[in-house]
Amino acid sequence: MAQTLLSVLLALASALCIAIGNVMRQRAAATTSLSASLRDGTWWAGALAGAGGYVLQAAALGVGSLLLVQPLLVLSLMFALPLSARLSGRAVRPSDWAWAATLTVAVALLVVVGDPKPGAERAETWHWVVVAAIGVPALVLCLLGARRGSAARRALLFGLAGGALFGVGAVLTKSVVHLLARGPISLLTSLEVYVLIAVFAAAVGIQQLAFRTGELQASLPATTVSEPAVAALLGFVVLGEYLDVGRGVGLLLIGALVATAVSVVALARGAAEHESGAAVRAVPSGVR
Repeated sequence: MAQTLLSVLLALASALCIAIGNVMRQRAAATTSLSASLRDGTWWAGALAGAGGYVLQAAALGVGSLLLVQPLLVLSLMFALPLSARLSGRAVRPSDWAWAATLTVAVALLVVVGDPKPGAERAETWHWVVVAAIGVPALVLCLLGARRGSAARRALLFGLAGGALFGVGAVLTKSVVHLLARGPISLLTSLEVYVLIAVFAAAVGIQQLAFRTGELQASLPATTVSEPAVAALLGFVVLGEYLDVGRGVGLLLIGALVATAVSVVALARGAAEHESGAAVRAVPSGVR
């Protein structure tokens, strides 16, 4: 019970840091070019907050399951609402508050009623072979499909691919945290560490491709939904985690899962619309 509470607190702290980091980086990027934002202290402060969020996520995964931690991380969208509104001097829309309340209740149901149970700390090698056999072709199809079509379609596919890789990265992070407890030799001689670095590098690169399409309303919801979905699915299939519920409660949790996905999409689209609007307002009139 104490470990579960610690994992929840660490995950919530991670979600808050992620929210602060995203808001600060988005604010810096909306008012300057990419090269200028890299020289902006606000952008780097946001990057530092995001890095702190990842460290807290890793700590949460060290004592809790993916099925417990990942749903809590989507609350970063809720935390970002008042932060973004305050920095931009605008009021939060009532509809956004309603979606935030829906998200909070749905996540609480998944965590409290679902009662996630931990599985293995690391996946077997053959598990990753199966995941790669299914995931790599799916990733390639997404990237090939994103080479043509409308900007919204490309953003959606890039967002799905990037979010899925971040989800895989969460599972690998849990394994790496477990290896860290064994000492630096076990960590540095493990293949998972280097796969994690490669997966995160690919995820960040694909995420930037999604941003370059200019269709955040399509890419941000796709990334925000696919990351926890893939992480939770792999936690269940690869690590053997599960929700300790009966059939009747299972129907309630399915409803909570749907409500979580819908509210995440609504909040992400709202955040993307505001960010796009801020970027347009930041462009000098003579450049438009």
